[in-house]
Amino acid sequence: MTADRDLLATAEAAAVRGWPAIETEAIHGWLARFASGGSVRANTVAALQFDGSSLDAAIDAVEAFYRARGALPRFTISDASLPDGLDAVIAARGYTRSDDHVTMMKAVGTPPTTLLGVRGDDHPTPDWYAVYLQGLSENRRAMAPEIVERVPAPRRFFSCVKDGAVIGSGLSVLDGTVASVQCMATLTAARRSGAATSILAAIERHAAANGIRWLYLQTESANHAAVALYTRAGFSIAGHYHTRDLDR
Repeated sequence: MTADRDLLATAEAAAVRGWPAIETEAIHGWLARFASGGSVRANTVAALQFDGSSLDAAIDAVEAFYRARGALPRFTISDASLPDGLDAVIAARGYTRSDDHVTMMKAVGTPPTTLLGVRGDDHPTPDWYAVYLQGLSENRRAMAPEIVERVPAPRRFFSCVKDGAVIGSGLSVLDGTVASVQCMATLTAARRSGAATSILAAIERHAAANGIRWLYLQTESANHAAVALYTRAGFSIAGHYHTRDLDR
């Protein structure tokens, strides 16, 4: 699919709200986010709106925000970022580009029938955490639960259950006309069991029941297995993003 900028911006803004930082500060329409390590998403500027009169002054304010917290200044730059040309400006100031990511979306429809059962909970359970956290780096594992607990309602935590044990995790946050697919993980021993496909179907059923029009998710471009899985499930790339940080 080719998402128009407004739809992509809607999904990007929902993604920011759906994975909240510990601290935030509005800077000329941007939102600077800080979470004391861990998630990259929760430690970047979401540059989706801009109402400043001086771009350099706004970037200076961003740099002051992060340096006051002992962190690297970092921006998320997406196809919906504002103002136009921001990426080139911060690149000229010495910001280094990270790996590419994609935002994928699909229109909510009738999900396929799956063989594995999926449980939905309003709060994360210990067995859900056990699956989700097992694939994260040590730094991310330390901070992730605090961010997860701050995820806003309406939210739903999905656990794929096989033989009485949770083997897959997922999370969806409803936000206006869109809903997220996030925190997707499968136990290593349960890979290719259909856990991820079952959770995606459960999330789509949940979205449809709540009048949601679009599902969205974000993943690394280089994660070819994930991109292929989501493509088979009906998702298409709607936009691209990357981060830039200033390591000086």
